[in-house]
Amino acid sequence: MIPKQEHHRSGHTGWLRAAVMGADDGILSTASLVLGVAAAHGTHSSVLIAGIAGLAAGAMSMAAGEYVSVHSQKDTEQSDLAKERTELRVDSAGEHRELAAIYVGRGLDPALARQVAQQLMARDALGAHARDELGISEALMARPLQAAMASAASFSVGAAMPLLVTALAPDAWLIVAVSVSSLLSLAVLGTLAASVGGARMVPAAIRVTFWGALAMGVTAGVGALCGTII
Repeated sequence: MIPKQEHHRSGHTGWLRAAVMGADDGILSTASLVLGVAAAHGTHSSVLIAGIAGLAAGAMSMAAGEYVSVHSQKDTEQSDLAKERTELRVDSAGEHRELAAIYVGRGLDPALARQVAQQLMARDALGAHARDELGISEALMARPLQAAMASAASFSVGAAMPLLVTALAPDAWLIVAVSVSSLLSLAVLGTLAASVGGARMVPAAIRVTFWGALAMGVTAGVGALCGTII
């Protein structure tokens, strides 16, 4: 009999988190930067240049930050695996008892737990301990380069939207056009992320839009204040 194939969303959490964070930050930071410079009475060209510079800097910052962060997680995982590998070599019997105790804690009777532990360790001792003792699996293992590339790419895609609106909108409507289009994009992004992750879409869209509006409002206010003082 062919085993039933089930598809779960937990395997998407790594790249989904990085992609959503990147796109959200791309829209929000670039739109906020554009609004801040525009509110400070910057020229259309200076506003556009600031947005382009923000895209380049933000994409590299997201990639570098995500890579360093996820690589730290990977280093921790590798350190734990190396320690477990040593323990398996030095005290295989003790590791067998430890694994069996985990299964007993999950509801198996002791005899069956020992049998399951023995069979799993005979097939892949390190994999069994990594999965059931350390919580490390292939699907959820840290992938720094993948996370960095997803963050940089998604940031660039997100930042392109307010930049395009900035380039096309007339000066008189620049602030309104960038604000409205960015908030709509954030709402769509929140809905899409919730849909892919299996969460409720409306609360996600409201949450992303609210914090986006707050961030853009504060930045525009700071820009207006600086434009008045300086």
